[in-house]
Amino acid sequence: MRILVSACLMGVGCRYDGNSNLLPQLEELMKKHTCIPVCAELFGGLPTPRIPAERLGNRVVTKDGRDVTDAFVRGTAEVLRLADLYGCKAALLKERSPSCGSGQIYDGTFSHTLTEGDGLTAQLLKKKGIKVYGESQIGELIGERPFFFSI
Repeated sequence: MRILVSACLMGVGCRYDGNSNLLPQLEELMKKHTCIPVCAELFGGLPTPRIPAERLGNRVVTKDGRDVTDAFVRGTAEVLRLADLYGCKAALLKERSPSCGSGQIYDGTFSHTLTEGDGLTAQLLKKKGIKVYGESQIGELIGERPFFFSI
């Protein structure tokens, strides 16, 4: 299967601080699937490093108050284009990110407070019928079974 994967999870230093979030299980994932690296922030024209951003309602704003929604929208459009081009049915994305977070994201106050919601890219991928996984769910993609205790 072809899977979109947040580029930072593949070791690309594209996070807001210029670092990556390389997943140790990535090699196992790539044995089973074709991984397409994506970063909506970079695709939208934002630099690395950059001022942190969080989703605030329908907008994405930086810690210093700049509205970067248009860049996130442009980048998301490119991610969607790649999903269509490669026929991706799933995405493994960075949790809590204003573009990639799925289920929980930071609340826009830059206080490390989580709230229910999706990042812009995750939201639109889901609308297109693409299953979105966070990095803590990588085991589901590589076929690991959950561990259950029995007494």
